[in-house]
Amino acid sequence: MAKELRREIGTFTALATVMGTVIGGGVFFKTASVVAANHSANMTLVAWVLGGLLTICAGLTSAELAAAIPKTGGAMRYLEYAYGKPVGFLMGWAQILVYYPANIAALSIIFGVQFVALFHLTTAWQLPIAILCGLSITGLNFLGAKVGGRVQSVALIFKLIPIAVIVVLGLFAPAHTTIQFWPISTGDHIGWGGAFCSSLLATMFAYDGWISIGNIAGEMKHPERDLPRAIVIGLAAITLVYTLINLVFLRTLPIEAIAGNQNAAADAAMRLFGQFGGKLVTIGILISVYGAINGYTLTGMRVPFAMAEEDSLPFSKYFRRLSRRTYVPYFAGSVQFGIALIMMLLGSFDLLTDMLVFVMWVFNCLIFIAVFKLRKNEPALVRPYRVPGYPVIPLIALIGGLFILVTTLVTETGLAVVGLLLTLLGLPVYYWHQVHRPKTTD
Repeated sequence: MAKELRREIGTFTALATVMGTVIGGGVFFKTASVVAANHSANMTLVAWVLGGLLTICAGLTSAELAAAIPKTGGAMRYLEYAYGKPVGFLMGWAQILVYYPANIAALSIIFGVQFVALFHLTTAWQLPIAILCGLSITGLNFLGAKVGGRVQSVALIFKLIPIAVIVVLGLFAPAHTTIQFWPISTGDHIGWGGAFCSSLLATMFAYDGWISIGNIAGEMKHPERDLPRAIVIGLAAITLVYTLINLVFLRTLPIEAIAGNQNAAADAAMRLFGQFGGKLVTIGILISVYGAINGYTLTGMRVPFAMAEEDSLPFSKYFRRLSRRTYVPYFAGSVQFGIALIMMLLGSFDLLTDMLVFVMWVFNCLIFIAVFKLRKNEPALVRPYRVPGYPVIPLIALIGGLFILVTTLVTETGLAVVGLLLTLLGLPVYYWHQVHRPKTTD
């Protein structure tokens, strides 16, 4: 008898999964990009709220496919089911080549920036510390999934502490700057439309992670009730927290001190809590970032391993190798870090995060379209959960996703083209491998 997923997850566990998956290091550092795009306190807050609303619609929409197609591999399997193996392969390829390495590289870079600022080192140390950070986490994960899991558990606690401290105490501290909530405006000589588009795009990295929310649908007791509840409550709470922490930054520091300053969170903590308290909060932020990198390292190396198990990749025999003592896919992990290392040497935090957001939203839009496609072509498909407000919610998610793609193509054309080329490179790889892969006999 085939083993099935056990339906043991209730509302609270689902809610904790949603919040733990999405909350990472982005909220501390993307404020610099948002403010740099608009030089406006009220537009910054609006961008964070709208980014959260779009994420809620996206999460609610993708969860329908997750509940209907609860297969290991998540979104890659939904796309394969709806469009065929090549599209599913392309998403896996994009995750291997862009998404996970770019996350590891971008967060390692920001770790280096924060570490140097905290200990007053010269900027020459930023890159070496970033590389050591990423390398140490890969090394820890080579010790076994249990070690990586423990790092993740400890980091989860620490990443909530600086957020809670900054929000709770920061809101009651005297404001150093005054915020005018209306009318929504931009800084001098900055176009409203361009500023708004760039601001919303910049928030998307901090909300990243929602695509994994539906992966637990097959293990929920009542997915039709608990999944939308967890998504709406969890992502709404994250949106509220993100908006409030940005409100604290904007109340504490002048706009000029935030725009483009990736140390803005640390600077705000120093001003709010003094030198010692600010350093403690900054250490908490560093641990949060370290944990976020660990999460991407832990899960990322298992994508090529899973694909290699099906012989979907060239050199699959290497990618599916496990270390003898810890049963970790060490070759996949080494390749992942190698790509991340190249990205650290060539890229910057904003460049890498914008690229990974763009590439993944290409696939997100395909997922939203698949909901419409399967509703029409397979009405009898068992759907334990159906997106509420259909077709309005999926349409909002799709329009928002297309907005992100078009905005990136217009404002970051080179970045978007490189991201697309790296992704589409997977097609010749896929077809070449189909021709040359060893033939198996039943």
